[in-house]
Amino acid sequence: MQDRLAADGGIGDYVRADSLESAIAALSTGPKTILAGGTDVFPRLQDRPLSGPVLDISGIPALGTIAFDGSYWRIGAAASWSKLLKADVPAAFDGLKAAAREVGSVQIQNRATIIGNLCNASPAADGVPPLLTLDAEVEIVGSAGMRHLPLSAFILGNRKTALGAGEMVSALRIPGASAAGRSGFRKLGARSYLVISISMAALRLVVDDAGVIEDVALAIGACSEVAQRMGGVEAALRGTALTAATSKITPDLFTGLSPIDDVRATAAYRLEASCEIVQRLIRDQLAFVANEAQA
Repeated sequence: MQDRLAADGGIGDYVRADSLESAIAALSTGPKTILAGGTDVFPRLQDRPLSGPVLDISGIPALGTIAFDGSYWRIGAAASWSKLLKADVPAAFDGLKAAAREVGSVQIQNRATIIGNLCNASPAADGVPPLLTLDAEVEIVGSAGMRHLPLSAFILGNRKTALGAGEMVSALRIPGASAAGRSGFRKLGARSYLVISISMAALRLVVDDAGVIEDVALAIGACSEVAQRMGGVEAALRGTALTAATSKITPDLFTGLSPIDDVRATAAYRLEASCEIVQRLIRDQLAFVANEAQA
């Protein structure tokens, strides 16, 4: 395949790694386009052919798994959104699964990887808010070894990440303690399907037997250059009865969000929409608790 691509004027240095070690070795020889699902790589090319050195990691078995290792839930770099949807994971992942259903068409979900969504570093990446609510950490490997970064420190801006030369993401890991409670995800766009969001929110709640919110994690995406946890809203909700939680959601709590103005929406509309989306997520949780009580 490598010879054929080179002869056709295409990729002159194509490496399909069969292990993480061989992938790291390939990266040590110089910069390469990392290919897993390819659903972000190829659209960026538009009508241009893919050229230059390529490292294909889609065939590394260890990177295609989603599993719990006793301390962390690990999502491999080649695991697709469809694989996540079929995975036996806690209810705290429901928000991430809801986001998975919003990632393009089913055909895209079958190819696109969760980690590719992060490495693309789009402000409107559906996977980032729910992963932030799960306290996800990014596992980065290179010839110098392995390091871990909080997801909030990995995405630095629009199309910018903290990856250094010769590094790649091998997995996401989610602490077992952060997989508590239930979660949800909602997004707002100009239409209901195959759309870039105006705002999106992910909410994870731990509610005690008395209906009081013990813990909460809330993240907003598509409003600022990087999706963010909303510490002010979380503090206001913690210790509040779930039935009274929607009344706590006011724009002044969204400190640091700094919504952008663009062709899709104004900053003021994004702030108002974000408040509404969060209120709807809380009502979703209320409906679930009510249905569970009747069951």
